[in-house]
Amino acid sequence: VKLACLTIKDEVAEETSAENNALQLLEPRFLEMPAYAIEQSKSVAGVMAGMAEEAVNLAMQLFENYSEDVANRVVDLECEVDKFEDEIGNYLVKLSALDMAEKDSHMMSTILHCIGDFERISDHARNLKEAAEEMYVKKMEFSDKAKAELEVFAKAIHDILKITVLSFNEEDVTLAGQVEPLEEVIDGLNLEIKKRHVKRLKKGKCTIELGFVLSDITTNLERVSDHCSNVAVYMLQQITGEEIDAHEYLDSLKTDDNIDFRGKVMTFRERYQLPS
Repeated sequence: VKLACLTIKDEVAEETSAENNALQLLEPRFLEMPAYAIEQSKSVAGVMAGMAEEAVNLAMQLFENYSEDVANRVVDLECEVDKFEDEIGNYLVKLSALDMAEKDSHMMSTILHCIGDFERISDHARNLKEAAEEMYVKKMEFSDKAKAELEVFAKAIHDILKITVLSFNEEDVTLAGQVEPLEEVIDGLNLEIKKRHVKRLKKGKCTIELGFVLSDITTNLERVSDHCSNVAVYMLQQITGEEIDAHEYLDSLKTDDNIDFRGKVMTFRERYQLPS
């Protein structure tokens, strides 16, 4: 079949997107082999994660250079991610009715949780696209200082997404452990950027309308990092094989005596410093 597909490509086959090809991995016949079906589902979820990541990165590009083609691509990606969540979810529901090993059952649960977060990340990408569109239509522009601050914020979001998707695809506990320290730094960036805007507003260097847009952007970016945190916790639970209560785990990380966590936070703070 592979040789036939390589040597005889009709027009329809050439137009089939990589995304649709990925969904073909959810073959009903694989349900007879639960372990393999879980493996296929995770591969498809990895493609979904990559699309959500791409959607956010493209949406942030729109604030620098608005393009209808790029904006449409963000919308298309968000729709595809929704489709993936439905297809993977339905496939795993069918799979859940079958007998499977405990390890596979845990992985199935992890995938179900993660695809929900990937879907929400793509929703925030669409929100960002709409904010960029509003600025483009109304000919609004941030001050140079606000642009520089958002550039730092966008870089941090780009990196936390990259780390999260890699940790999911590779089941890498080291990468997953980097997500929460960076998420804490992103929370700080969000608060600091909003404080700086208030100062500029008081000095008459910015407008209330731009402030609403800026708040919308930073809030969506901060929520993207929240979903990355969720995925990382699910993956740590899956990789270590330990039951982790998310709230207890995060609280234990953020204690003052957690030297490893505090060290990572300091490293990320130095990397993502807002301009003075």
